[in-house]
Amino acid sequence: MSLADQASLLLIPSGYKSQKLYSIFPTNGVGDFDFSRSGSATRIAQNGLITTVDSNVPRLNYPMIDGKVVGCPHHILEPQRTNLVTYSEDFSNSYWTKSGVSETSGFISPDGTANAFKLVEDTSSGNHKILPTSTISGVAGSYYSFSVYVKKKGSTRHIYWMCQRSGDAIYAHFDMNSYSVSQVASAGTGSNASASITSVGNDWYRISLSGIVSTIASLTFYNQFYLSDTVGSGFTPQSYTGDGTSGFYLWGWQVEQGSYPTSYIPTSGSATTRSAETANNSGDASTFNSSEGVLMVEVSALADDNTDRKIGIVQGSTQNQVSIGYSISTKKIRAITYDGAVKGETFTNVYDVLSSNKVAYKYKSGDNVLWVNGFALDTSTNTNILDGVTLNSLNFNASNSDFYGNTKQIQYFDTALTDSELEKISSWTSFTDMANGQQYSIQ
Repeated sequence: MSLADQASLLLIPSGYKSQKLYSIFPTNGVGDFDFSRSGSATRIAQNGLITTVDSNVPRLNYPMIDGKVVGCPHHILEPQRTNLVTYSEDFSNSYWTKSGVSETSGFISPDGTANAFKLVEDTSSGNHKILPTSTISGVAGSYYSFSVYVKKKGSTRHIYWMCQRSGDAIYAHFDMNSYSVSQVASAGTGSNASASITSVGNDWYRISLSGIVSTIASLTFYNQFYLSDTVGSGFTPQSYTGDGTSGFYLWGWQVEQGSYPTSYIPTSGSATTRSAETANNSGDASTFNSSEGVLMVEVSALADDNTDRKIGIVQGSTQNQVSIGYSISTKKIRAITYDGAVKGETFTNVYDVLSSNKVAYKYKSGDNVLWVNGFALDTSTNTNILDGVTLNSLNFNASNSDFYGNTKQIQYFDTALTDSELEKISSWTSFTDMANGQQYSIQ
């Protein structure tokens, strides 16, 4: 019998319906989570395609390594975001300005439909680019993230992406031979630029650029996509003579306020918002033990963005809790018991919060231990755990610190486990399990 079979509450994301995310245990339904999201949202389905789910339907997102789906799905929770690009797929619309390029519709996109466009350079000498015709309004000094799906066509062309307000900008050069970011930088009052390129299957890649475009008030900015015939660098886009056949397939252009890109939000004529998601109210007072127990989670964060995020067992609307999360002050994995004052608190050394980590926290008076990926990393001997507290709900937002991230499993035990049991539930079962869980490629 697996140790997980002895859990009082077990979530392995698999079953769901509108407004419900089902837990494996308890079998009477008490452990199911109440889920909420106003409006639709996208996810990566088991076939690797981007699909849309309806309002209030949880998203089971399948992980991809090198463009292929690997392993079981995780449950994803995201904050509210708005795609400020009003025609995210129709690049023939007058919303888009093209220079030195032409577009053709009707090509297979990452959602499996024929909605992608082919962008081909002409034979002129100069810049070859596409950008929204009008500027995008923003908030000075705020982070913005820009993303689009691309696929090479013809001779290799590279990409220069610039988000600019006059001399203020963030920009990145993408090497489409090695599928890597060759340079990411900022200019003027632009700052904190970062960029990434990720394979999403069928030779498609999602490229992204994030940062502060400008600190100038009444901010409006351009978001410009340039083709380059060599791997470029610097603030100035390259000028070259096109061959009339090379370029990229494009789909899913997104601009959102935030320090990292989130899942794709399609638009067709106006800015579109995906609402924030919640998943709470799993279990009841009979499920949890306020005196001792173990909370285990296998999770990864959406970003290392200095926000406090917690999954925890709480008492109603109070701050009383047993929780695991990412600490805003230390950027570490943190576990805590609290009943008006800290009763037990443990921290890890720095871990890559973007990778999937298995975290187990044992709480018991005088014996609080934090395990991560098979190792006991911190202890606390604080006593008098949760005096007078009745824990009654497992939530993805303990202390109103929403856990925006990916969750592969949650286990809860209503008694303190032994060290060997804690090592077992927080360890990887094999090298392949570890590699897949942490999104590594096996060569």
